[in-house]
Formats: sequence, structure tokens, C-alpha cells
Amino acid sequence: MTSTQPFVLRWGIISTGNIARSFVHDLLVDPKTRSVYDVVHKVTAVGSRSLATAEDFVHKYVNGDESIKAYGSYAEVYTDEDVDAIYIGTPHTCHYENALDAIKATKHVLCEKPVTSNAAELRSLLAAAKEQGVFFMEALWTRFQPLAKEVKKIAESGVLGEPVALQADLSLDFKLHELPKTHRILDPYLGGGALLDLGPYPLIWALLALYEHPSNKKSKPSQITGAMLKTPLTGVDRSTSFTVTFAPTSSSTANTLAAQAVLSCNINAAAYQTGVVIRYERGIIVIHAPIYCPRSFTVQYFEEGNPKFVVKEETRRFEYVGNGMHFEADEVARCVRDGRVESELWGHDKSLLEMKIFDEVRRQGDNKFPPGVEKVV
Repeated sequence: MTSTQPFVLRWGIISTGNIARSFVHDLLVDPKTRSVYDVVHKVTAVGSRSLATAEDFVHKYVNGDESIKAYGSYAEVYTDEDVDAIYIGTPHTCHYENALDAIKATKHVLCEKPVTSNAAELRSLLAAAKEQGVFFMEALWTRFQPLAKEVKKIAESGVLGEPVALQADLSLDFKLHELPKTHRILDPYLGGGALLDLGPYPLIWALLALYEHPSNKKSKPSQITGAMLKTPLTGVDRSTSFTVTFAPTSSSTANTLAAQAVLSCNINAAAYQTGVVIRYERGIIVIHAPIYCPRSFTVQYFEEGNPKFVVKEETRRFEYVGNGMHFEADEVARCVRDGRVESELWGHDKSLLEMKIFDEVRRQGDNKFPPGVEKVV
């Protein structure tokens, strides 16, 4: 007999920074506000490098719930029997070790983006997750939001024809000269710079619109090119632009997609309103900023045979309680409930492709981590 009670996923939170606060805030939003009735979330443990910080986090951001255990170490969260899944919100260059420890403790893992420092580290994590039989996913929350799902539905319906070009940018002015050089955005030991911090968001739209498109048949990009401008403050990339090209091959069973994504990110410039433009044979989709959590997009339909004229334009808006991170948490809960070890929406192949692209862009930009940062090479 099928249970009418929702599945409860018990979370352990690793790190107490801003991203963890946002994630926990969304976990506490009643799922019914977003018409979700099959899963619910419960925070059962919070880990920090000091007990006082963990206790303060519980008091301020988890409603002071005394049933939640605060720990002065991450290891205690991993071994807590009341924790099913671990959320990792530490700096990029800590992800590999944190995730590996959680996996070895046979916990399911949701790890913030970028999931690792390089593709080799990710391959190592995936092998460990497979060995332990646990769920593992990168927290690229944009992919799970209702707007992204609706864009994909329209894009693949055929009404706009094939995609041909995409432009996407995410930039933020961090006021670099006012930051300490130990700040995560400037510190090379924390994976600082534009590409790893901001780059996943332009790239997610390219992967959704091009890599996932049926005409591509899951083919890898035919070419990746990148260029970086580094800040003299610490040597991390201040501005990065990269192109991801998908070209058909001579094989009749291979992909037929011919399209290119032009992507950019900057840590010393403000974002602009039109964050993503996806061009199709018979129309355009415009994603409005912020591209990591957009609440509206516009579709323009061209006159038949005449792309100079727009015959119809419609804008769709999305409203919900919370920041938008609860949608990825819902995905984790459903996968764990159903015994799946990866998500169909953001599977391991996409995270691997993302990290391979970043590795290549960093190679072309002569962007190397300090010795010891990469745990697997």
C-alpha cells in the first residue's frame, strides 16, 4: 500500500557561511507553498569549525530549534545517525575532502558548485560514491527551478526551431580593492576568481539549451576556447570569457546540432538585466537577471520566413516563497527516496562536462592553483 505521508529527508549542514544560510532558509519553507506534497526537509545537525559558531547558526538561522545538534567539527555531522544527507557549503577547494569524508560515512551528498577544483577530483568522488552506493549531486540549483524547466520545455518543443547561438554573462562588482586578499573571491587557495565562482551560471544555460537539446544527442562540445584577464592583487582571474561550440560530425547517427555559446564572467563589473539570450531559427528566448535565480523570461516569435519581424512576444513570470534553493533539495529527497544515486536533471555527466570545460579554460588562460590545492590531478 502506498504511503500518504511525505518522505522526510534529514539534513546535516557543513559550513555556516552565507550560502549555507540561504540553503537552510529554503529548507525551512513549507513545501506546500510551492505545491510540493511528497517530500519535506528537516535540519538535524549543523557543523562548523567551532561549536560556538554552529550554536549561533542554529539559534539565528534554524529558528533556535533545540532538537538540532550543533557540532564543533564536520566529522561529528558525518557520523550522526540522525543525518541522511549532507549539504556542503564550504569554499570550492574544500569540496573534495568534505564530500569524500561524507561519502565514506555513507551519507548522501549535495555539494555546492563548482563541485570540485578539477575534473580529476570529481571522478574520484564519483568512484567513491558508487562504491558506497550513495546519492551524489552538485548543487547547481538553477537547473531545478521551475523557470528553467519551462524554458527547456519551450526550447525543445520545436516551435522555435533549432538553437543556433547563445550569449550569457554573470558579473558582480566585488569592489576588489576593498577586499582582504584572504577573501574567497581573491584567495587562490580558496579557488578565487571569476570562472569557478560565477562561471557555472552562464555555463548551465549553455548546457541546458545546447548540450541537453535532443539534436545534440549528448555529444560533447567540438571546441572550447577561453581567455582570462587576471587581477594583479592575487593573480586570480578577474575577467574570463569562453566559447563552447557544438558542431555536427560526419556520422549519420551523431548529433545534428550546430550552435555556439559565448559565455563570460567578471568580478569587477556589475551585472546587466539581459543575462542570457538564446537564439533559435524562428525566435529568441531572453532570460532576465539574475541568471542564477531568474523569475521571468521572454520569448519572441519571428514571422514565418522573416526573422526581421517579431509577430508575437510573451513574458512568463514565476513566484514562490524562498530563494529558489529548495527545488534542488526536493530533487535530492526524491532521488534518495527512490533509491537513485544521481539526478536525471543534473546528472554526473553534466558536472563532469562542466569541470572539463573549466579545466580547459584554465589551461588556456594559464590559471594554475597553488601547490597542494588540487587533491587529485
